[in-house]
Amino acid sequence: MGAGSGGLLEEYDAALAKDAMSAFGLVREWMRTDWRSLFAELRERRPIFTTPAFTVVTRFADVTEVLSHEEVFSVRAFGPRLDAALGAPFMLGRDATPMNWREKGLMRLMLDPRDATRVRELTGRLADDLLDAALPAGRVEAVNELFRPVALGVCAEYFGVPGPEPLTLSRWTRAIVTDGFANFLGDPQIQAASVQAGAEMVGYLRDRLAERRAALRAGHDLPDDVFARLVGAGLPAGAGVTDDRIVTNMAGLPLGFVESAPGAMAEAVEQLLVRPAVLAEAVAVAGDPARFDPFVWEALRFSPFFKLLPRICEHDHVLAAGTPRATVIPAGTFVLAAPASAMFDADVVPEPEVFRLDRPAHHRLFFGHGHHSCLGVHVAGAVIGETVRRLLLRPGLRLESRVERSLGIFPDTFVLGLGAGQKREG
Repeated sequence: MGAGSGGLLEEYDAALAKDAMSAFGLVREWMRTDWRSLFAELRERRPIFTTPAFTVVTRFADVTEVLSHEEVFSVRAFGPRLDAALGAPFMLGRDATPMNWREKGLMRLMLDPRDATRVRELTGRLADDLLDAALPAGRVEAVNELFRPVALGVCAEYFGVPGPEPLTLSRWTRAIVTDGFANFLGDPQIQAASVQAGAEMVGYLRDRLAERRAALRAGHDLPDDVFARLVGAGLPAGAGVTDDRIVTNMAGLPLGFVESAPGAMAEAVEQLLVRPAVLAEAVAVAGDPARFDPFVWEALRFSPFFKLLPRICEHDHVLAAGTPRATVIPAGTFVLAAPASAMFDADVVPEPEVFRLDRPAHHRLFFGHGHHSCLGVHVAGAVIGETVRRLLLRPGLRLESRVERSLGIFPDTFVLGLGAGQKREG
């Protein structure tokens, strides 16, 4: 149903008059299957959409207001679940606390932006090896044969977290992230699976930390990965960087990367492949990462991996104060800020329906915004951009199936055709 027709909201209003739960179910289904139409209608008619269960925020200014006011709109929507999984406080689940500021600064130091070149080279090697392996079949199931293996390879070689083996690490991250960001109804089975996965991950990381400590005591050199940097940092005791905090923060790296990076890759590639003219332009400049990457970022604007970011309103707040859409958000409201909608707000983003490469970085909200924006954005950007670039360098790349997702969020399968018998171009 097209934008501006009013059809979705009329259907919602009719359902709400009869049964609030059925109306909630409609909105949830639209967010999974027809989110573009829903957000377009909401931006036009109800930009701050209040329902009995939650409030959806759709305009650019309002989304950034929510994400910039962490003391009003907190991450209590998912923070306690992450804490439960890891068995300890985690900075992503805290807003503007001393622990958050301290450990966020620490991890930014460990995730040195200067590593982006090195990580890009690693990504390219991983992606080319995986694509070479897929080439004889003339196809690649991109999620599980390219995107996730690349992310897990970066976890192993750059973060220093290979997992007992990659599939186990992958299982842990999916279970924990599902509970934190896709379990809106609080399914106890999903929560229990997350806690179990978290306990296994933390136990594994404790063992790995002990191994690294033993290697240092024996005089062995550690590899230059993030885990080793934390272990060998030699920070003063007053910094509070205990072994427990090292383990918790190391757990946060795969949790913030193994789902979101492959998810972004799948979204970007699909958006490029459904636009043949844009795809041809991207392929033409794929030999130059600096010219190629803007195609990836604009593709992600059309379909970011996380389309909604959950928050809890901690005290009554007038959102969009001074505008005709000003709305009081009561304390305790579950708020869904919608970056996927905000990036199509024509009041801020010119010609939002046009694929343009000249958009400023501050119009991109797919790495988050404000207090909880992506800590490793330089590294993540290198991995996402380079994986997509190496894929598009392959001749004969074609769409054989659209992305299939579980829970409407996580890409599970995405079949692409490859030019059989072709070798890498560079």
